[in-house]
Amino acid sequence: MDPTLAARALSAATEITGTALSGDDPGDVLETVVARAVELAEADLGLVMVRADDGQVVAEAAHGADITGLRGLAFSADSAAGQVARGGEPVVSEDFTVDPRTARFVPPELQGFGPFAASAFGAGGRVLGALTVYRRHGGDPFSASTVEVLTAFAAQAGVVLALAEGANARHRVTLYQERERIARELHDVIVQRLYGAGMQLDRVRKNMRKRFAQADGVRLSEAIDQLDQTIEEIRGTVRALRSPEPANETVIATDLAESARGEVRIAGELLGYPPTLELSGELADIPAEQADHIRAALREALSNVVRHSGASETRVTLSRDVEGVKLRVRDNGSGVPQGVAKRGLRHLAERATTSGGRFSINSSPSLGTLVAFDVPLDQTV
Repeated sequence: MDPTLAARALSAATEITGTALSGDDPGDVLETVVARAVELAEADLGLVMVRADDGQVVAEAAHGADITGLRGLAFSADSAAGQVARGGEPVVSEDFTVDPRTARFVPPELQGFGPFAASAFGAGGRVLGALTVYRRHGGDPFSASTVEVLTAFAAQAGVVLALAEGANARHRVTLYQERERIARELHDVIVQRLYGAGMQLDRVRKNMRKRFAQADGVRLSEAIDQLDQTIEEIRGTVRALRSPEPANETVIATDLAESARGEVRIAGELLGYPPTLELSGELADIPAEQADHIRAALREALSNVVRHSGASETRVTLSRDVEGVKLRVRDNGSGVPQGVAKRGLRHLAERATTSGGRFSINSSPSLGTLVAFDVPLDQTV
């Protein structure tokens, strides 16, 4: 191996290692890899091809001559690049447009090139694809020493990128878990406290309306509205923290039973009596998104009981079966009064549609109110 060329390859590999492990975008790392490969091989064009599930290889990065239309170009699994990407030996040709091993796989975009070399991008169990270099027709063939250096560089660069992607994936999972923890605390603690404070203020406003001057009553109503708005904003923040989910990672689950106990406890403080809570089925591993829908339905239903029903009994049942999670909130009050704002109920109907579930409310002055909210679950959960 040419010592000067080997030293340049080592320097290039060191640069790739630093770039990959710094957390830079993988696409930018591939661009650096192919640029250094072109320099090492003194080539006119270089491609990094990544192996697809069907065995094909797809050009993910290109450097050198006119590369228009080359990114995204797919090559057959039987092509030289496809065979190399499966861990095969390097392929070298003086003119790949006439070489029987390669000629039938040459796309129109590469017809202007002749000398060709392909090496595995990665090594061992971490071969990601193939690294290929080209010279224009009439150029010198790639020497054995150049191919040797290119093969060593491609193997090391591919392994480094594979290891970096694994490290970055672990970092993303850790970050997502921290975001989920913050979202859960916002949702389960802060929102509950704001909700309870708003309900207390609303109750004070109703019970002491005559003792407040009109301006004070307006200010109190505005404070309640601001609390409601703050709760909605926090819920939006929670949704943002939980989205997007890392692909192919386990969705963090929520203990819905514990959440339900918290909601019922707050409602009991405001009602002056503890609602009955019945739980059945496994509720400790509900995916966060579905759990959010159920909690919102429970909170809205209990809010209506506190604000409008005058009920002396309230029963909450939360169950999980083969079809999903079912919530029922029943009270013996006077029903939802005519003219009461239905914004919260509309939100629940929208949540039911979003989750593929069902929402219904039956209310009458003589029978009280029954809120039903069902959310299906993936049975692999």
